Amino acid sequence: MHPTASELLQVPPYGVAQPEKEALLLPLLQELTDHHRRHCEPYARILERVFPGEIRTLADVPFLPVALFKDHLLKSVPDEEVQKVLTSSGTTGQKASRIHLDKETAGLQATALVKVVQHFVGTSRLPMVILDHPGVVRDRTSFSARGAGILGMSQFGHRPFYALREDLSLDLEGLEAYLAATSAPRILLFGFTFMVWQGLVETLERLGRKVDLGRGLLVHSGGWKKLQDRAVSPEQFREGLLRVANLGTVINFYGMVEQVGGVFFENPLHHLHAPVFSDIIIRDPATLRPVEDGTPGLIQVLSCLPRSYPGHSILTEDLGVIRGVDTPGLGMLGRHFEFLGRVPRAEIRGCSDTVETGTRVEP
Repeated sequence: MHPTASELLQVPPYGVAQPEKEALLLPLLQELTDHHRRHCEPYARILERVFPGEIRTLADVPFLPVALFKDHLLKSVPDEEVQKVLTSSGTTGQKASRIHLDKETAGLQATALVKVVQHFVGTSRLPMVILDHPGVVRDRTSFSARGAGILGMSQFGHRPFYALREDLSLDLEGLEAYLAATSAPRILLFGFTFMVWQGLVETLERLGRKVDLGRGLLVHSGGWKKLQDRAVSPEQFREGLLRVANLGTVINFYGMVEQVGGVFFENPLHHLHAPVFSDIIIRDPATLRPVEDGTPGLIQVLSCLPRSYPGHSILTEDLGVIRGVDTPGLGMLGRHFEFLGRVPRAEIRGCSDTVETGTRVEP
């Protein structure tokens, strides 16, 4: 008997070597594929037309291009079992994905986040600064990616302070007062990457001011495309935070609203690390075949947690490269990878069309 997804969540998130991890994940992903085939008719049609083969390895698990979630209703539970609907941020002019979660899937998502975050920040709740404004989380039934991220991370903090006003300007006086009133040795900060840069770093530099966040641990995600447009690299992002806020502990994470459990936090090498209940495969953008480690390609994300919708295997619109597997001395087992950016729009559309038109994809 292989463990269930709930049982796998009780395992240390980075405590299983890659060969054993694949042996644990494969039957769970096979079962999820069959589950969604039976309960999601559009998914069943895609499998029949595009992925008729057997699933013998993780690379054989059928994948859906992430763009399909923007154009199609894909869920495997009746409407009355939907507990919440998540929506992706999306770029201007694009449709948003709508992801339907039932009670079981939402619970698995919450547990997965706890296991991963506690590995990095510990089990004690910390004073928390949120680099956003409180209006993002007012509607508790329908969340944007920002709102869902803030609500998820808020469980690791207490006495949260929203450092941005509704117009996204920095409440510097409020932030300084919060820090002065907090004697805790550690403070948790959370925000989306572009908003951290624009709201904190650029604002302080423009004002010629500094703030002491030396006690802080920043967790951030998303928004790299806007920073790339401004020619801000991850290294420059970290340097900027150290320069204006004395903030040296910065952890990026990669994830998407379309995949429950696909949470990849940065390890000490500044690579994104797959926990035991998730994994990644890198595929050639032209052929969609898996590539060797060290070769850049499209990121496919796998998770054994999504049961309310067929999001357990998703081909993203992002480029990445695997940098190591079970690296000695790291203290974290499994694959770790580097995010390289988005693929050009035309190539993204082409990958999505491959599945929508029923072209056979060879693993």
